[in-house]
Amino acid sequence: MRLETDHDILLTSQEGSLEHHSLPAPKHRDIGTQPRFAMAYDISTIKHGWYGTMMNGLGSIVGTLGAIPCCFCCINPYKPVDQGTVGLVTRFGKFYKCVDPGLVKINPLTENVHHVDVKMQILEIPEQVIMTKDNVNIKIDSVVYFHIVDPYQAEFGVSNVRKALVERTQTTLRHVLGAKIMQDCIENRESVAHEVQILTSRIAAQWGVKIESMLIKDLQFSKELQESLSAAAQARRIGESRIISAKAEVDSAKLMREAADILDTPSAMQIRYLETMTSLSKAPHTRIVYLPPGSMDANNGHMSGAIKVAAIDALSD
Repeated sequence: MRLETDHDILLTSQEGSLEHHSLPAPKHRDIGTQPRFAMAYDISTIKHGWYGTMMNGLGSIVGTLGAIPCCFCCINPYKPVDQGTVGLVTRFGKFYKCVDPGLVKINPLTENVHHVDVKMQILEIPEQVIMTKDNVNIKIDSVVYFHIVDPYQAEFGVSNVRKALVERTQTTLRHVLGAKIMQDCIENRESVAHEVQILTSRIAAQWGVKIESMLIKDLQFSKELQESLSAAAQARRIGESRIISAKAEVDSAKLMREAADILDTPSAMQIRYLETMTSLSKAPHTRIVYLPPGSMDANNGHMSGAIKVAAIDALSD
């Protein structure tokens, strides 16, 4: 026996029960609209006995009267399905139709509409304490972004999708972070979140859920560990500053040694003396000029020419 849907043709067994209920992939959507999940099974051959037939007939009558405006004594058969959700229609508790947003007509006595949210949803994962591989306790705060891609599985395949995702994500976080050291958890936060997302998505797909992303919002440590890390970082900075200072002192000593070697010549000393004399000549007070050793010519007892010029300039200014 063949069952026609908006997507394909499904088969039923000879007893009239559906072979599978997993909804086909949603149709392509237009820009700005949600995916379409509308489909229906042919249940005209499924028998419910005389009671079911009676209730269906009575429900049709009540629904017809309820559709009349101002007829408050009968149940209105039209039920709205909001944008961003899809409706799963059941008859006598058995699913047989999926409807898109809009107004849907049901049998008010034998049928019900289950609303399933297919929008992108944000799931806050409660803060939990996890012990890393190096026996460090860290508090982790994370969030999961997901949306439902199979309304039937999400509604009838698991009792509470959000709770199932929370438990699965927390367990996966403990498994992944427990195999890493604290430093890896801090430095490779994005890769850890991606690994958790991949592991969780495999199970979530069986629930009709697609996980778009998983983010680790914050990693917190105990107060004692924070103080220890702060002290270690401060000690490391002090050690680095001492190394830099020692290197600077070594470089300074080398430069001073080179300067001493260069100035340890008679010509260099005369140049320094000439510079000193020049600076003294600019002072406004009385000046006494000291002649450096060796400035007098040993032959005639007179000053050398350069020293004499510098001394005259210093005394004349």
